[in-house]
Amino acid sequence: MTDPKTAAIVLAAGKGTRMKSALPKVMHAIAGRPMIGHVLANLAPLGCDPVVAVVAPGMEAVARAVAPWPTAVQTEQLGTGHAVLAAREALAGFAGDVLVLYGDTPFISTETLRRLLARRREADDPAAVVLGMRLADPGEYGRLVLGRDGGLDAIVEFRDADPEQRAIDLCNSGVMAIDGRRLFDLLDRVGNANAKGEYYLTDIVAIARRQGFACAVVEAPAEELIGVNSRADLAAAEMAFQDRFRARAMAEGVTLIDPRTVYFSHDTRLGRDVVIGPNVVFGPGVTVGDNVEIRAFCHIEGARIEDGAIIGPFARLRPGAELGPNVHIGNFVEVKNGRIGAGAKANHLAYIGDASVGEGTNIGAGTIVCNYDGFDKWRTEIGAGSFIGSNSTLVAPLKIGDGAFVAAGSVITREVPGDALALGRGRQTEKPGWAARFRAVKQEQRRGSAPGGKSNGLTGKKD
Repeated sequence: MTDPKTAAIVLAAGKGTRMKSALPKVMHAIAGRPMIGHVLANLAPLGCDPVVAVVAPGMEAVARAVAPWPTAVQTEQLGTGHAVLAAREALAGFAGDVLVLYGDTPFISTETLRRLLARRREADDPAAVVLGMRLADPGEYGRLVLGRDGGLDAIVEFRDADPEQRAIDLCNSGVMAIDGRRLFDLLDRVGNANAKGEYYLTDIVAIARRQGFACAVVEAPAEELIGVNSRADLAAAEMAFQDRFRARAMAEGVTLIDPRTVYFSHDTRLGRDVVIGPNVVFGPGVTVGDNVEIRAFCHIEGARIEDGAIIGPFARLRPGAELGPNVHIGNFVEVKNGRIGAGAKANHLAYIGDASVGEGTNIGAGTIVCNYDGFDKWRTEIGAGSFIGSNSTLVAPLKIGDGAFVAAGSVITREVPGDALALGRGRQTEKPGWAARFRAVKQEQRRGSAPGGKSNGLTGKKD
């Protein structure tokens, strides 16, 4: 027998008043990904179809974030039950299991959701299974009231709970697995005679019990279920993510010199025997090979670093940076949309943008690839085994052949053939004895022995 189909409704209509932001609450990012993106990523292995996000009017940013899944609009915010009803049309005719989740509860694991669905499919056929958590200080969470048989009898919101119910430490996370055949019939029976005058999704439990259906609870760790309602909650969620990622990275063979100062993105990929120094930040889209050293104070985003490379300190890799094996990128070097070939080095104070650098090439200190003309970006190709002298300016579009040398201080605007020496600077001239005469004149001026006004002593002209 195959498992029943599963749909998911993600409630994402909250405006995040406490966030003090024009951005919808679920679009605030944790580890470089919007909160609702974390929820969708954890749902993905379950193969839910359809997935519907319930949004408020005007939340086009959320609709773009969940695409290609559809959205349903909750025109008025009249409670969680009312929000789920907004998805009725999207689930028309669906008779499988329906997961109801929240876009601001980003850390529910796929395994926890599997356990929730497995309980929904047990022999007692519960109408709803609620994900619960035990808290030492339950605060204003709704309480899960269990019957003598261990089943779930009701969910009581804090404002409607009596003192005995408020003493219960088993709390409602809001997440449920519900029988899709019964979901909307139960919701149609929900009223709003409560302290807030809202239609609570939680009321379907008591309604189902009155109809003779079982309901159940699955417990999960509280750290998976805490929602984000404020900037302080967002900061705490970010720290929780980073702590888990750091611990996993070290368990998988990564050395973090000062773990608390290293920040990862949700999709950072690290090889084995990677060493990461203090104060390193990974943005989205970074893949790091084996035996890579990333020294202190580097910022890396949208980059691929192959085995044996050494980065930093104080280096910046921007989107499109691709570093081959054993590349060295040193202090205050920036690479953007550039491919650096195996063994190439740019050890000091350089900018390499929209360029390819061949294997074994050396980029001298102060080298700048001028990739932008004020309107368009242009590429530079630097061949293998080349040498680019310090303080060189390479004006794209440009090609420098294999084995070419560019003299220090050059401005290069034309193609340089392989094995050629290119010089693009003013001719040096010398004036013998000038420095000695200059010093002598300056010393005279300081002694005040230059009558008739000050002369520069070199051309005979007075200042």
